[in-house]
Amino acid sequence: MTPSLPSFDLQFLRSDLMELERDARSNSPVPARLVIEDTTYDIDIRYRGSYTRQLKKKSFHIEFRRPGEWAGSSEVHLNAELFDPSHFRNKLSLDFIRDLGIHTPNSQHTLLTQNGEPLGLYLQLESVDDRYLNKRNLPPGTIYYAVSDKANFSTKRKRGLTSGYQRKLGKMQDDHHLIHFIRSINSTPYEIPRLLNIENYLRWLAGAVCTMNNDGFTHNYALYLNSEDHLFSIIPWDYDATFGRRVNGDVMEWDYVPITGKTKNKLTAQLMKRSRYRKLYKDILEEILETKFNMDYFENKVMDFHSSLRPYILMDPHLHNDIDSYDREPAFIFQFIEDRGNFLKSELKKL
Repeated sequence: MTPSLPSFDLQFLRSDLMELERDARSNSPVPARLVIEDTTYDIDIRYRGSYTRQLKKKSFHIEFRRPGEWAGSSEVHLNAELFDPSHFRNKLSLDFIRDLGIHTPNSQHTLLTQNGEPLGLYLQLESVDDRYLNKRNLPPGTIYYAVSDKANFSTKRKRGLTSGYQRKLGKMQDDHHLIHFIRSINSTPYEIPRLLNIENYLRWLAGAVCTMNNDGFTHNYALYLNSEDHLFSIIPWDYDATFGRRVNGDVMEWDYVPITGKTKNKLTAQLMKRSRYRKLYKDILEEILETKFNMDYFENKVMDFHSSLRPYILMDPHLHNDIDSYDREPAFIFQFIEDRGNFLKSELKKL
């Protein structure tokens, strides 16, 4: 029996819905209600994403007003995942990277309706904020979202060293820590071990390299500055363009991303210049290829996602006519895992 997904029902006043739809590029939210199980929440809602705002099936950002939180979160993201033919790459990737020892946002597929009428299958993603830290018993700290490819840890072609980042948690005066970090990466790299959780970064890098998230090396991540050990660590975000697919759903060949990730990432480049960190990365990646990035780990996960989501694909007004593409996608993912794994194993000797 296929397990049932949580159901979220959006309810708008007509005038508020018209205001939301008037300008898809606006980041100004409108009020609405969201019914989850037997509880009604007053919320603020807006569209999220960049180019995806022009699509018929849009993604949403929701802030809870009354009650002020749901499942321990004050805000959530509802991703349409429209360009991913499997509609579960994001969750598959984030779950995989969590198994590598990296904190990742919780995610859950959801059936979204509007006044009872289906809007479609969505992926509900946890926000990385103070509540995210609290739920994991992590110390308070500063959090930055890497929102553009200027978040590449370089100093070149930037108006300021915080370019590419949006401070999610913390104060303006905290920015000097980020500025010092980026400046040190570029001019005094011997300071990096005093500023960065190296093990976290290299495990994150290995996960991004295996899943081949080409966008994830220069944005689509969060930086967390721990207030106790004063080290930066990295949290992955938005992994729908993985396992052989580009952001627009086109094929990305299994050897497109090098074994050390995107070359524009200055931090990775500096770490790979040092034999100590190159060897540590090699050992981490070798272990992952042996134990997790293989069919033994992924086969049941992929097929469970595929079978449990299939009824909701058929209910989705934007997806139901393309069920054949959905049914072909597990085989595509399996072939990618085999090809990507073999490629990375052959490249290990270069580290």
